[in-house]
Amino acid sequence: MRAWLLDTGPLVAYLDGGDPAHARVAARLGAWTGRLCTTCAVVTEAMHFVSAHARGPSLLARFADQSGLLVYDCAQPGQLRHAAALMEQYADTPMDFADATLVLLAERLNLFDIATLDRRGFSTYRTRRRKGLRLVLDSPLPTGPEP
Repeated sequence: MRAWLLDTGPLVAYLDGGDPAHARVAARLGAWTGRLCTTCAVVTEAMHFVSAHARGPSLLARFADQSGLLVYDCAQPGQLRHAAALMEQYADTPMDFADATLVLLAERLNLFDIATLDRRGFSTYRTRRRKGLRLVLDSPLPTGPEP
């Protein structure tokens, strides 16, 4: 089954009808039939942003449940060291902790397709093996049968 990493921006935009990226993100995520994978840091960051709306947290929880969102922990001591190193390496981009955990998860899952609105960051970031990420919101949806 195909899978995408999910960043904070599209998650918030999907839930917030007033977000400028809502229509584009809703169309892409609504058409997506694969898995969505993210990290606890992304969920925490998104929960912070959606909590500005009274129903925001419950909408996020319902989205996670109904979409089958796979949420991974990336806060073990070794992961924190690697995330901190990535954040230092990309300080001029900059890279926040949620971004760093998604790069760690990409490497862990061998999954390099990411739904993000952060073109600058995620077109720059690389895994330890120098693998880049493909920005799926900027790419046409694949057609035909799954590989």
